[in-house]
Amino acid sequence: MTQPHNLLSPSADGPDEPDLHLTTLPGWRAFVADQPLIPHLLSDAQRAELSPAELTRYDEDRIDHHTRLLVVATSVVQHTVTTGRRLVLLNRHAVSARRGLIVSGPAGTGKTTAITQLGRSHELLDRARHPGVGDRIPVVYITVPPAATPRMVAVEFARFLGLPIRTRSNITDILEPVCGVLTDARVGLVLVDELHNISLATRSGAEVADTLKYFSERIPATFVYAGINVEREGLFDGTRGQQIAGRFTLIPTAPLPYNDEWQGLLATLESSLRLHNHKPGTLTDLDRYLHDRTGGMIGSLSHLIRGAALDAILTGSEKITRKNLEAIPLDHSSES
Repeated sequence: MTQPHNLLSPSADGPDEPDLHLTTLPGWRAFVADQPLIPHLLSDAQRAELSPAELTRYDEDRIDHHTRLLVVATSVVQHTVTTGRRLVLLNRHAVSARRGLIVSGPAGTGKTTAITQLGRSHELLDRARHPGVGDRIPVVYITVPPAATPRMVAVEFARFLGLPIRTRSNITDILEPVCGVLTDARVGLVLVDELHNISLATRSGAEVADTLKYFSERIPATFVYAGINVEREGLFDGTRGQQIAGRFTLIPTAPLPYNDEWQGLLATLESSLRLHNHKPGTLTDLDRYLHDRTGGMIGSLSHLIRGAALDAILTGSEKITRKNLEAIPLDHSSES
């Protein structure tokens, strides 16, 4: 398992500032550039020498560290990044019928993490190839709104770019500047999350699918979708579904089984803890309990361990035990 990166969470629980959400260009760029330093754990003697104000800052740094989502290069993340990069290269000279990627599976299995890590990797490579060039937009990230209409999806693209949208603007008024800006900015990867909000069985859903297809034909980029069990919701049914199935590679996600990868994930998460009294190996010794408790869901596991780490700092225990873990409530799916 490769060394993880501490990154801003790409979930809905991200930063409070509107301009720092991933669905805006400033927010996406901040996500790509963010590489926070992991706090150094002081010795007991060093900590005793801190003033009250210094100790508060030290603890706040550790709290902030544990509130961030630790992104681990699981097999799904690695497969998504590798497959996505390959598709970007294969599409480089394509003039039509570009191939795309769909990441699909149950909630909490790391779909958003996988596609945003692909986007981050692509953007960092693009920046390395074009140093000092500020007018490029290598990656676009949007989410499909509930009960989406074609205009709503077009507005999401415009909102990411910061383009002004008038109330009376029709979809054509929005499509043209969006496609023009993204073509001029050399976009290479378009990430569309929450794809399950599209239902091809409804007229509006079919129209949204047609709008995304139109974007993919106008914009010379690789499109990557992510959603909850989209293949079971009729995404590949009918004429439109057959077109999607013929152009997109499907990467399924699922809860992690109890195996070496699960144990390696726990070891990685445990190594990231910054607690003074935590005994190394505690979490790996609880690997079976943690798997049963979370159902193998990476999101639930991250929430559980980070919550227990925060409690350990706030209560002064500075360690995670099974009792501490049992006190952390999880999402309904895991608890049931």
